[in-house]
Amino acid sequence: MSASANPPRVVVMGPSGSGKSVVGAALAHRLGTRFPGMAFVDSDDLHPAANVEKMRSGVPLDDDDRWPWLRLVGEALAAGDAGVVVACSALRRSYRDAIRDACPAAVFVELVVPAQHLGERVRDRAGHFMPAALLASQLDALEPLADDEEGVRIENIGPVDEVVERAIAALESDW
Repeated sequence: MSASANPPRVVVMGPSGSGKSVVGAALAHRLGTRFPGMAFVDSDDLHPAANVEKMRSGVPLDDDDRWPWLRLVGEALAAGDAGVVVACSALRRSYRDAIRDACPAAVFVELVVPAQHLGERVRDRAGHFMPAALLASQLDALEPLADDEEGVRIENIGPVDEVVERAIAALESDW
């Protein structure tokens, strides 16, 4: 990835507790040294209030809830001239396809974390609308990034800076 390359459009994906927001923000910051103005968007902020309330009450979203939100995610990813990193669960291939429909240049970084660690992370975080009880539904829905999809799978183990380094190195091998 060089400064003359098109600014990246990256989705950091995975189930709740995988570290999408933390890694995504750090990745955007790091890529911002090569692509000034690189933005970070947390797709949680794009959910309509009804989706947030549904999850807060312990009810998983269905696809009717997700499609408008995924369209907004894809539009946010495509926006701007400097590149964007979006944190988004993007659990199923069809959801990633919806994002790619709005932003064909989308590249995905799937954060891989053992289920036991996900449960611990979700239980230990404060102030998030997604209750730990919904993690099982997310793991049931998860379709890992396929070999024919643009992107990489990265273990989110170790310090955030190391995870970001691994993600960039893996992405650069594809760019």
